[in-house]
Amino acid sequence: MLGWLFRRTSSSAPALGRRGACLRPRHFAPLVGFLVPTVAIGYGIVLPRAGFSGINELTIGYASTLAGAAITYVIGIRMALRR
Repeated sequence: MLGWLFRRTSSSAPALGRRGACLRPRHFAPLVGFLVPTVAIGYGIVLPRAGFSGINELTIGYASTLAGAAITYVIGIRMALRR
C-alpha cells in the first residue's frame, strides 16, 4: 500500500534475495545476553526471596513474559533481515 513511499532508488548495500538472509547464531547473542541474567536474577533471587517458590501463577507469568520477549525479538530480527 505505501510501498511507493519507501521504495529504494539506489543503495550501496548489497541486494538480498526475496527471502532475505537467514538467522545466524550471532543474531541470538543479544537475546541470550538478556535472558540468562534475567532468568538467573528472577528465579534465583527475586521470586524465592519474595516467598514464591515452586510453580505457581507468578512463576508461570514470569516465564510467559520472557517467552513473549524472546518471540518478539526473533520476529523483529527476521523482519529486519527480510528488508
